[in-house]
Amino acid sequence: MFHKEGQKIILTTFFIVCAVVLVAQYYIDIPWLRLALQIGSIVILVLILQFFRNPKRTVKLDFDEILAPVDGKVVVIEEVEETEYFKDKRRQVSIFMSPINVHVTRYPASGTVKYSKYHPGKYLVAWHPKSSTDNERTTVVINTPKFGEILYRQIAGAMARRIINYAEEGESVQQGEDAGFIKFGSRVDLFLPLDCAVAVKLDQHVVGAKTCIAACITKKDNEG
Repeated sequence: MFHKEGQKIILTTFFIVCAVVLVAQYYIDIPWLRLALQIGSIVILVLILQFFRNPKRTVKLDFDEILAPVDGKVVVIEEVEETEYFKDKRRQVSIFMSPINVHVTRYPASGTVKYSKYHPGKYLVAWHPKSSTDNERTTVVINTPKFGEILYRQIAGAMARRIINYAEEGESVQQGEDAGFIKFGSRVDLFLPLDCAVAVKLDQHVVGAKTCIAACITKKDNEG
């Protein structure tokens, strides 16, 4: 299954690859050059298909957990001052996506969208400390039943040039549902309450809509 945001690119690439393969087959007499063009174009198509894949994931809804919004590696876990919406201290967990990761953004929790805003900006590498505030980005706040308001931010990287955000203020969303897409390398920041129990570690690889990023502290205490 492929994401709908990749349909035009996939179709365009497919027709270009077919054209290159046929032209090379009938009009290029040098065997090694003909083969190189054909193989190279097919490899590009495979990479495009790989990038826009959208694996179906069944989510067991849990109000006591915040799930990873994307696939990738945890690159930041720290207490920070969130200056756009909360304007107070929050627990930040950042996930970096390389070009080989699934780039679908999924809602990390169920609730009501309270805030959704797009910000134009720069294209610093996604792991740069200032990418969260200087890069092109979207900020979404969800009011959840157990955690209160949580914020996630889609951030464009050095290669990314388009952020897709489906969240609209006032709508009810469900944990694990498709929330958007970021094309070609990027990062997502989560800003959570200070009293939640972070369940991941730095450099840990997480899976969108599967890996628990944080748990409600009351649930952790009860189980302990």
